[in-house]
Amino acid sequence: MDLRGKVVLVTGGTGSFGSRFVARLLAEHEPKTVRVFSRDELKQSEMQRLYADEDRVRYLVGDVRDLPRVMRATRGVDLIVHAAAMKQVPACEYNPFEAVQTNIVGAENIVSAAIENEVPATIALSTDKAVNPVNLYGATKLCQEKLVVQGNAYAADSVARFACVRYGNVVGSRGSVVPLFKAQAETGVLTITDERMTRFWITLDEAVDFVIDSLERMGGGEVFVPKIPSMRVTDIADALAPDAERRIIGIRPGEKLHEVLVTEDESRHCIETESGYVILPEHAAWPMREHEGVLLEPGFRYTSDANTEWLGVEELREMAAGVKAVA
Repeated sequence: MDLRGKVVLVTGGTGSFGSRFVARLLAEHEPKTVRVFSRDELKQSEMQRLYADEDRVRYLVGDVRDLPRVMRATRGVDLIVHAAAMKQVPACEYNPFEAVQTNIVGAENIVSAAIENEVPATIALSTDKAVNPVNLYGATKLCQEKLVVQGNAYAADSVARFACVRYGNVVGSRGSVVPLFKAQAETGVLTITDERMTRFWITLDEAVDFVIDSLERMGGGEVFVPKIPSMRVTDIADALAPDAERRIIGIRPGEKLHEVLVTEDESRHCIETESGYVILPEHAAWPMREHEGVLLEPGFRYTSDANTEWLGVEELREMAAGVKAVA
């Protein structure tokens, strides 16, 4: 999708991903207008100061739970990038009604508004936590994926099309282990849940690149998964605080030892490409775009512990160099 001259709405536009996506959009893709939609007026005012000389950005205070506001925000839009979410696992566990309202009802509102206002393309951000979820956050993101993919069935007579991207932990995003470990390094003690733990790893810029690439390839109904490296929690500890004491605290509720990006069941309707995987709906009630690639062998799993690409200590140190310690 050529983004030049387009009107783009970014929900969660002041978050870690949203703010980086907006910056890249303005710097490299010549949009007509970027609408930053979020419920945090402070972060919006900070972004306004950052782009004081930029007349292509609009700031919309709103919540994805509020359908009338979402309807108004999506009028005349060419593309929606849906990044708004409650994503802190403990917060979602303690506030389950709120997590459902934001992550599930919010996604439904985005789909409904996009169909009503005939927005040609909507892409929603998902996570490896949505695969075989063991916590409420993952369960809500799984529901979001289903709503977004099947939104194409509701939009069969419309120009609106919907797809998802699904990737792993983002280096330095809010709630990431990197700013936490950097803060703990100053105390000399790191808290590690389990030394066997592995995670998929992606930088913010790589996530933005992947979303933009997926926009160019989407036809409606896909879940795009990138090929990304894994890391061991012990290696990130070695990278950030090699001399610190390590205190094993045990796996937290709703946490896994390893993450999964493509399951055995999904492999039956998943295409492997050079840069990733395209999970197709099992039964599409709408015309699907053809994707070049190889159909996966049944039983294939893409997991963080059985990955073929791993990040070493020096690579992790370099990736985390610009991340600030959590306050």
